[in-house]
Amino acid sequence: MNPEYKETFFLSAGETNAEQELSLAILTARLIEIATAHANSLDIGNPSMTGMHAGWVLSRLTIEMNSYPRVNDNFSITTWIESFNRHFSERAFRIEGENGEVYGYARSVWMVIDTVTHNSVGLGHFNLPENLISGECPPIERQQKHFPILDPDFEGIPPKGAIVAGFPVFDYRFKYCDLDSYRHVNTVRYVTLLLNRFSLEEHDTTFVKRLELSFMHEAKYGMETQLLRHDATPLHSSFLLRRKDDSSPLLFARMLRKER
Repeated sequence: MNPEYKETFFLSAGETNAEQELSLAILTARLIEIATAHANSLDIGNPSMTGMHAGWVLSRLTIEMNSYPRVNDNFSITTWIESFNRHFSERAFRIEGENGEVYGYARSVWMVIDTVTHNSVGLGHFNLPENLISGECPPIERQQKHFPILDPDFEGIPPKGAIVAGFPVFDYRFKYCDLDSYRHVNTVRYVTLLLNRFSLEEHDTTFVKRLELSFMHEAKYGMETQLLRHDATPLHSSFLLRRKDDSSPLLFARMLRKER
């Protein structure tokens, strides 16, 4: 069996952003869909774990794009398993145009949780042949360390490694349409939450070159959250999404944009 799995898509107008390119939220959804399809084809997907009440969840996701498919384009996504151990699996992706041009790459870290307790159950119950683990690393960097972000009104000297938010705290309460089948917040909803912190003009003049998502804890229905943002440069933004009640971190994210 080929360790790579590939699907081709047609980009309709309903899946583009305001700049008539593949929406980053839709791309995120497509990456999750093809990862799911590949896992199912290898008999390590969620259907094979129904009896043990377990399923795959994302722990980290990094997307790095040189450009994006445009409306009415055909494009493909190829995925493969980069590594696999008792605790988590790394999966990589390549996004290409129909003529073979590479738009970009993505890499991800996955774990399996108990769908009732939402605790990690590990990957020891899988028996995956070695020849299905590619080991090929996509040509993009792994995620860098994410630094704590402090409130914008913080005074004094920040703790070592911490940075101070440069924007007002943004409050958000998660709603029904933010949830997935695990009844926690869908990865795509985090992406749209981040994208909506930028204006239409900013999206018209720049595009997202790189996005890093690192999930710390689940966010659930009705949870009151706060999003903090720090810009190291006008095109390099870091985010912390935290619970409003106790400030515990839910998500660290980094977004690098590039001028069009």
